[in-house]
Amino acid sequence: MRVSTIDVGSNTVRLLVADVVGATSWQVVEQHQTVTRLGEGLATAGTLGESPMARTVAVVSEYVARAERLAAEHVRVVATSAVREAANGRAFVTAVERATGRRIEVVSGEEEARLMLRGVRSGLRGLAGSIVTFDIGGGSTEYVLAENERVRTAVSLRLGVVPLAERFPFADGVDWNRYAVLAAEVRNRLERELPAAIRSARVAHLVGTAGTVTTLAALDLGLAEYDPRRVQGHPLTRAAVERLLARLGSLPVTARAALPCLEPGRADLMIPGIAIVTATLDALGLETLVVSDWGLREGLLADVLEARHESRPDAAP
Repeated sequence: MRVSTIDVGSNTVRLLVADVVGATSWQVVEQHQTVTRLGEGLATAGTLGESPMARTVAVVSEYVARAERLAAEHVRVVATSAVREAANGRAFVTAVERATGRRIEVVSGEEEARLMLRGVRSGLRGLAGSIVTFDIGGGSTEYVLAENERVRTAVSLRLGVVPLAERFPFADGVDWNRYAVLAAEVRNRLERELPAAIRSARVAHLVGTAGTVTTLAALDLGLAEYDPRRVQGHPLTRAAVERLLARLGSLPVTARAALPCLEPGRADLMIPGIAIVTATLDALGLETLVVSDWGLREGLLADVLEARHESRPDAAP
């Protein structure tokens, strides 16, 4: 069976099309992502803008059509923080459903965190013990503390790179005094809002997923083109993150955008993303994180496979 998942995030829309090859495994047929910045201006206005909605509806429509052309039998479309928080989120959902003929699910922050963890664990099966996984998104950042397969604590914080980039643009290179204000704000947010169970946990592994950390990994590896196989499982040290902050911060946003592996629309988001990465390392007292190219869209796929397996007449009880 061929299935597809589409993750409609606050910043990026991600497509995955895969062939099921077992009860818990699949082979990727196609994957793609596009920055549409759906959450642009949301923090100020409280609503999704007409242009961001139009851009995102167009990309989701294209991805649904692509999945259908590839003969996907099941297409699951899920929206996250921007849609669930916006006063006109329902209008966006209606627009997508009219354009695609497909139902769109709006998941809670807790469900988003669960799906993200499931995708990460599907791709990094060798990590044992206590794990904290975090997903830096456009409108929120999810943290999950898990002991092997058991979730102990999960939280979705309204701490996203899009509103931070709007307030701290750094178009002509980073003003380091201003960056210090940004970094202090992010650290203070984590001190106040990150659950004590996560802050005080004795963590065997910290895993980061989504665009900020995967782009940092690609830059750290010196990739000319993004290679998910090399990014997956890459250890990213604090020293490497600080080195990349100095490199990116010395460049105007136009020059950042010209670097290899920076997808269009991500250049101005990297600096606030790095602030979240370093604040997370500080909060947990760690020096290294493991990068996961897999995340929410793979978690969605794992859920589809589980539901299919359990619905079979011969499935184990």
